[in-house]
Amino acid sequence: MSSKTPTPHPDAAPPGSAPPERAEPAEAADGSPAPGARPGLFRDASLSAVLAGFVAVVVSYSGPLVIVLAAASAGHLNTAQTSSWVWAISIGSGLTCIALSLRTKMPVITAWSTPGAALLVTSLGAYSYAEAIGAFIVTGLVITLVGLTGVFGWLMRQVPTAVVSAMLAGILFSFGTGVFTSLKTAPLIAGSVLLAYLLAKRWLPRYAVLVALAAGVAASAVSSRLDIHLDRIELAKPVLTTPEFSLASLIGIAVPMILATLASQNAPGMAVLTASGYQPKDRLLIGSTGLVSTALAPFGSHAINLAAITAAICTGPESHRDPRRRYVAGVSCGAFYLLIGAFGSTLVVLFAGLPKELVAAVAGVALLGALAGGLTGAVKEEKDREAALITFLATASGLTLFGIGSAFWGLLFGVIAHLALTRFRKPTEATK
Repeated sequence: MSSKTPTPHPDAAPPGSAPPERAEPAEAADGSPAPGARPGLFRDASLSAVLAGFVAVVVSYSGPLVIVLAAASAGHLNTAQTSSWVWAISIGSGLTCIALSLRTKMPVITAWSTPGAALLVTSLGAYSYAEAIGAFIVTGLVITLVGLTGVFGWLMRQVPTAVVSAMLAGILFSFGTGVFTSLKTAPLIAGSVLLAYLLAKRWLPRYAVLVALAAGVAASAVSSRLDIHLDRIELAKPVLTTPEFSLASLIGIAVPMILATLASQNAPGMAVLTASGYQPKDRLLIGSTGLVSTALAPFGSHAINLAAITAAICTGPESHRDPRRRYVAGVSCGAFYLLIGAFGSTLVVLFAGLPKELVAAVAGVALLGALAGGLTGAVKEEKDREAALITFLATASGLTLFGIGSAFWGLLFGVIAHLALTRFRKPTEATK
């Protein structure tokens, strides 16, 4: 009796070294623990996974949070409301990261909707804050419904694997190049990060990102680029706002927020997990983030969703060589979210004071493994390469239409190309 040789995992080690264990579902179909699942968080914990979660949080608070603060300013929110908003999205992200990562034994990384926050920069000022809260509640309820019905997951499963991998590579492309573009404006900082990463990758591969981060912080201090001023630390005080519902705010905020969050955040987030070898349960993940969004909306949370870029930091081999132990990065990310969220916006200045070149360079080297995996998966099957290439180019282009980001359009164009090149192709003489 013959047996089929299993396909190696994308993170497989080179010949001659012990291969990593394959990612296995944490549960069987009936909900019981799957064979080989690792139940012990402390036993599975590693410095590299904890660091991956920390780097993901640094990237989140050094970039996307700035958009939230800009939206709060545009909506004329006072200090208490802004602090409550930061608290709500941080606590929501932290709780879902920890709960879903422990539940699924996958590195489930969640965050607040970046395109949703960008939408609010231009629209929040046109409505009262209470009307915006009402729109946030409706947004959460609709996303919950879409997730729990399984419609969203079904659509994602129709997308070819090569197209998903190409979209992941396109998302991460600018972060990879960011390491080198940072050399122009901050050569000492970016150069230190890159050199430290390469040397550590050779001698201390498990801690390469940690060494790179330490080198970058040291270089920033030497070049007087650290601008951290922490006057006081105080616990955040959530502000409960009674919602108001109006047709205008539902059309102007809720509808575009739902589309942007599902297409530009949850779709890439699911794709990152799938491309990393996991089998995410869409109903659980999308439904849970929707429920948490709804519960925290009265405190200012506009939308909690699956992350893509920061997720790639935690799902790749830099987090841990064994895919089954990378869920620790999700728990770590959630813990840091909760820590920072508990203090509202007071600790945000710690991350705001980091040079943007340092954040770009560290994120870039941390994502190299995930980028390599995406590129490998995109070109693996010859019949899907052109569709994957179209997906990659469209996603990497940064195209934005109707408030929806390039990840969705790359996915859409890739699926269209796949159908045109495979499903609707006329048979050749050899196949007639």
